[in-house]
Amino acid sequence: MIHQRQTLPNGWTLVLVDSITQLDASDDGCVVVTGSHGGASSTAFALQHRPRLACFNDAGVGKDQAGILALQRFEDEGLPCVTVSHESARIGDALDAWAHGVISHVNRSAAQRGLHTGMRLQEALRAL
Repeated sequence: MIHQRQTLPNGWTLVLVDSITQLDASDDGCVVVTGSHGGASSTAFALQHRPRLACFNDAGVGKDQAGILALQRFEDEGLPCVTVSHESARIGDALDAWAHGVISHVNRSAAQRGLHTGMRLQEALRAL
């Protein structure tokens, strides 16, 4: 399981974690890219660490949009959130999301920062 840090061009810290459960207090306020789905359990755990921005795998979206619930829950907290398509990155693999992920969904806070569907995740986050 990966837990890797790097610095984005704007100076923000990027944390890559295969599972959102790998976050800890040292990750609070970072940009997080995870291989986890954007469902209820992942969202609740992520919000404990108040990421500056979070990216989840859409996991095929699922019944009642279960795989992308994070978008609205993060919006309710005023935080940007995106998902990458499960067709562009393997679920559970943060490095694959970072290397190959294509944004499939964004919340309003992310859209206000210039992120939109169809962008390559790595390019989008490096341009923030």
